[in-house]
Amino acid sequence: MRSATKAAGLGWRLLLLVLLGLTPLGLAACAADNGNRPMGCEAATTPCLKGTAVVAMETSKGPVELTLDGAAAPLTAGNFVDLVRRGVYNGTVFHRVVKEPVPFVVQGGDPSSADPKVPASDYGSGGYVDPASGESRRIPLELKLDGQQEPRYGEEITSPTVTRQLALSHERGAVAMARSNDPNSASAQFYVALQALPELDGRYAVFGRVSKGMDVIDRIQQGDKLIRARVIEGGTLVQNKKP
Repeated sequence: MRSATKAAGLGWRLLLLVLLGLTPLGLAACAADNGNRPMGCEAATTPCLKGTAVVAMETSKGPVELTLDGAAAPLTAGNFVDLVRRGVYNGTVFHRVVKEPVPFVVQGGDPSSADPKVPASDYGSGGYVDPASGESRRIPLELKLDGQQEPRYGEEITSPTVTRQLALSHERGAVAMARSNDPNSASAQFYVALQALPELDGRYAVFGRVSKGMDVIDRIQQGDKLIRARVIEGGTLVQNKKP
């Protein structure tokens, strides 16, 4: 019994390493040094979500709807809505699906995966680059605790006592941003939790949940496509002010 428990624990650690090691590679090296610079909505160069938004995703396995939370994750949810409206996710590939030995995540959103010239072996290494400026977009880790008015930015929360107070946690169907080892390197890639993953709470920013079509998410296999994403409800974006 002891060896079986140890093996199960090792399996979970390996699964966690899959997510940590195979999120956008190289982002930590080129992410800006934020230092003590403010990183909330009032200082962000990207828009924040006011209220909620519902995003409809047409996938090769069927329709899915996401409900995004602008109260608990205004910057992260706003970034996603902005990219949806820019068409960044259309034609992208779900490049990482981990279901064995236990359900883990379905990950997609790499803009480069929509380019037929990019080999599949490179999927997962890309982020959003603004075509107007040529600059790579990076957003900070955003975590809001119950009872606090504003989210925290830029630092992981590792205390189990504190992570239990998170407004948004990694429940089954949670939608969160993928990133490299740098907490402030999220860009466009996202993932859906296939079951509760408390090990990731405080380390990755959850910004919404699957409100319809979780059965579709369960059927997605590596290589399936996100054909089109669009905002069908809400989605009010604000810039340089509190949402």
